[in-house]
This record gives sequence, structure tokens and C-alpha cells, in this order.
Amino acid sequence: MTETKRKNSQGDLDDLQIKNWIRGGKALARSDGGGLTFTLSAAGTATWVLRYRVPGGRRELTIGNYPDISLAEARKAARAKRAAIDGGADPAMEKRRERSKAIADWTVRQLTDDYEEKVLVTKSGSTQRSYTRHLKRLRHKLGPMRVKEVEPQDVISVIENAGLTWTEANMLRVTAAVLFKHAVGKKMIVRSPAAGISLEAMLGKRPDIRKRLMMTADELHVILNADMSRPNLLAVRILFATAPRVSELYTARWEHVDLTNACWHIPASKTGPAMDVPLAPIVVEWFCELRELAMDSEHVLPARAYARRDRQGGDTHINQNTIGGAINWWIETSAPAVRRFTPHDARSTAKSHLRALGITREISEMCLNHKLAGIEGIYDRYNYFEERRVALTRLAAFLVDCMDGRPHNVVPLKRAS
Repeated sequence: MTETKRKNSQGDLDDLQIKNWIRGGKALARSDGGGLTFTLSAAGTATWVLRYRVPGGRRELTIGNYPDISLAEARKAARAKRAAIDGGADPAMEKRRERSKAIADWTVRQLTDDYEEKVLVTKSGSTQRSYTRHLKRLRHKLGPMRVKEVEPQDVISVIENAGLTWTEANMLRVTAAVLFKHAVGKKMIVRSPAAGISLEAMLGKRPDIRKRLMMTADELHVILNADMSRPNLLAVRILFATAPRVSELYTARWEHVDLTNACWHIPASKTGPAMDVPLAPIVVEWFCELRELAMDSEHVLPARAYARRDRQGGDTHINQNTIGGAINWWIETSAPAVRRFTPHDARSTAKSHLRALGITREISEMCLNHKLAGIEGIYDRYNYFEERRVALTRLAAFLVDCMDGRPHNVVPLKRAS
């Protein structure tokens, strides 16, 4: 028998060829005959695949990777599979059924891991943090249970016994719903055990949403002179003077604050589009003071606790609750003559006083980075920067008068006809 005939009787490939292809690093697919194919991906993964036909169509069965499975072993496995195929078997379909059966027996813990790996990573940062918090609760309480055995009462029990506020309990319900929707999508179950669950039936009617405040001039006098640490007090003053979302301030970076041109750029986020905030002269002074206090940090409000910096891997901003916590601590320890308020009330206060100062509704809405309603919001691309500068300068003058205890003479802007 000649060398060529001997090679063809064993197959079309040899180990030297395969090693040369792998060294070359080029994606390819080469047949060894009888449906056995050597494939090499662009990433360098070498795999044995058996290609065959059955009455239902063309199939592919992955035998394994090279060199874990040698050429001789791949040929042996292919011969065995071909014999089974000749007998009426469909190895690729049987493998899929085995995989589906294994998935059908997943526990909630396995489902949670799969959801985090494939779905949660695609969500925004805030959604990831919220879902992760509640996925831990579900994993802890239901983790060992098989997904197909979880009943609605199991989910209800987790929610009822979590000891959460109505809003947080609702977020736990939402997290359970998206988790088991993932299981439905993988055909592990037909119906989600979290479907149709009513939080009102468990915890009663949702509490009334807290109404936002408009702090009075007398209250602002006390607030803007509060006995807080200097960075916290400056942060509170900036919140009232520029009306940002509190997250936009505590995550602010110096690269976005142009003190020379009196402008603070707020990048786009899930809560709002990008925006340039004009800064009144006094607000520039407050930012300059924060610049000195921040020293070499890249953040306007850098973390002060070494433990937080260590957890975040170095320079980072303050915790999301720092400003609100400082306000609460001041109110509880000093008992000032002000109503209890939150950082978000600075936005409603700014909005309300802008209107009282004669600023039009449209400009006051733009100062808060709210989208204009209706057709105007679709076609009006003008950013009203100079109009907003006038408005926020007027607001800052009012706040300085409040801070110094002086009456403020309101001279309304002339409204456009």
C-alpha cells in the first residue's frame, strides 16, 4: 500500500498539519473525512466537530478540543458516533436534551448566577446595585431550592419577612420578577412564581409620596450657615444655588468644572442628558474653596474615610449618603428652626424661588435639566445657557441675602410677550 493510500485510509489530516495551522493562528475548518472536521477559531481554540445528516436535516456535534483529544482519539470517537447514527441515533440532539435536562434541574442559586453573568451586567450601575442587593436576599432564602419547585408563596414569604420599607419591598418583588422571567426565557419553567404578586395585598396601600419642600428665607438663613464640616456646608450651598441632582454633585470631577469660565459640565447619565451649568460668582468662590480642600483629588467631594478609599482602590468620591447624613446629623444634634429636609428638597426649593424671582417656567425647568414637554421639547434644541446664567445669578443673589439675613428685594424679570 502506498503512503498516499495509507493516509487516505486513516483520514486526510495529520498531526504535523494541525500543529502548523495552530502556529499560524488563522481561523479555518479542515475535513478529515467522514464528517470529522478540525476547526480553529480566530481566538486560537482548536476543536473537533462531527458533521452529519439525519432526516431532520444537517447536524453538528462537538467532540472536544485539541490537543485534549488527539487526532487518533477524535477519529475513534467519530467512528463510534457514526455507527450510532447509522443505527438511527442523533447524538447532537441527545446532547442538547441532556443539557436542557441539566438546566431544568437548576437551583435558584444557579439561576441567580446565570442571570448576573448574562443579564445584570448589561444594566446601568444604579440598577445593578439595586438588583444585586435583592438577589442576595433571594439567593440566601431560596438558593438551595430547584427553580421548578419554587411556588408563589415562597416568594411572598421572602418579601413579607424581609422587614423592608414599602418601596424597598417593591424593589425586591421586581427583582424576583426579572429573575424568574429569566427562568421562563430559558424554558426552565412555564410560569414565573413571582407573576401576579400584589404588594398591597401583603403590606397594604403604598404610603403617600413625600411632598417636596420650598424652604423659606428664614430657614435658608439657618441652613446656609449650618454648623457642619466645611465641605458638607459648601456642598449644601451649591445644591441650593445650582439645583443639580445630588448624585451629580457627589460624583462631580474637577475635569468638568471650569472655574475660569464659570461653568460646570454635568455628563449624561440615566437620570438626565448632559448639561452645562452656569455658575454665579459666589458659587465659583464656593467651588474654589472646595478645590483647595480637595487637595490633589480628582473629585470635587473626595472620600474622607480611608476605609472607603481602600475599598474603592484609591481616590474616590464621598458616599452617596454623606450629604444627606450630614443634614440629618445637624438637624438631630442642633435642633435648628427648620423643617426636616433632604438634598432633593434643594431642587424643589430652587425651582420654587426661581419662579418667585420672576423666572419663567420654561427657564426654571431648564435650570433643573428637565425636558420641555410636548412638541416644544422635541424641536427646541436651544440650550438657554445665557438665560439660565441670568436666572441662577439671581437665585444666588437671593441666597446670599438669605445667608446674611438681609431682606431681598424681588424685581421680576420682564416676561416675554
